[in-house]
Amino acid sequence: MEEIVWLAQLIRESKKTIVFTGAGVSTESGIPDFRSPGGIWSKYDPEDFTIQRFLSSLDARKTLWKMSAEGELLMEAEPNPAHCAIAELHQLGKLDCVITQNIDNLHQKAGVPEDRVLELHGNMQWVVCLGCHSRFPLLQILQKVKGGTEVPDCPDCQGILKPDVVFFGEALPQDAFCEAARRTQKCDLFIVVGSTLTVYPAADIPIYAGEAGIRLAIVNLTPTPLDHYATVVIQGEAGDILPRVMERVKLS
Repeated sequence: MEEIVWLAQLIRESKKTIVFTGAGVSTESGIPDFRSPGGIWSKYDPEDFTIQRFLSSLDARKTLWKMSAEGELLMEAEPNPAHCAIAELHQLGKLDCVITQNIDNLHQKAGVPEDRVLELHGNMQWVVCLGCHSRFPLLQILQKVKGGTEVPDCPDCQGILKPDVVFFGEALPQDAFCEAARRTQKCDLFIVVGSTLTVYPAADIPIYAGEAGIRLAIVNLTPTPLDHYATVVIQGEAGDILPRVMERVKLS
């Protein structure tokens, strides 16, 4: 495929590549897309996951912790070939950072260092106390849920515990968003992988790259609103496309 050769050439020429990932990367590890048929929102009411409902309703918190206890898939998921190909960019010294909309920790599992992953929507592996701001591993808190505690509270201050991810109606973590915007302005290649680029404000970040004239590549199953900005667009599964691209990169 000509586009694969083209993207490999862009990577070879790049000194600072940013990879922006969405749900399409994680679905290939078996994690369902929240919005797709059979996804999370076909089983649960999204209204229960607004920050306002979570804070005001004990029943909403019960639903959240029940869902978390049943969500073993997220805990057991492993990186797929797309994650591994992105980690190879780091190993080759090409990767400035990964900016991700995903909350599954799979980039880190694949070998991208923690400080090179900017998580715009948080990380489901952690739980934060809304009172004292202590953080706890999710598995630690789920042990209480599986032991019969419907709504666990903070071991330190008995405050409300919440998965350390962004709920509907909640602002994105400003440190991660601002760092993502700053790094985007300084990169020379911005690759979107597995994102429809329709969830804002996260999708503003690739727009910054496109408007700044930075080379933009998009790998996604379907067209995106930013395809007209892109130097190269490849439609296909990330786990198929990215390893083929990296094979070409390593031929040089």
